[in-house]
Amino acid sequence: MVPETLLIAFDSTQQALRAEMLLEYAGIEIDIRPTPKEITAGCSLTIAFAAADFPEVLRIVRNEHVEIRGFFRPTAEGYEPLEYQ
Repeated sequence: MVPETLLIAFDSTQQALRAEMLLEYAGIEIDIRPTPKEITAGCSLTIAFAAADFPEVLRIVRNEHVEIRGFFRPTAEGYEPLEYQ
């Protein structure tokens, strides 16, 4: 079974690259991808990661004050935003 993948979308490339550095430093396996057209964001980059890593990714994003557009889960119709407050 393929593990579920989640995406982080950003409003700026600077924040995407910053998140990439922080997540890689934490040892989280990520993949930089173009932002899907179904997700409206100010940046053309998203970060994909395993859903199992969500708690650690959320902790890093919050603790390091990374500015994100949101977290998204792929669906049959496109992508749905995740509630994470």
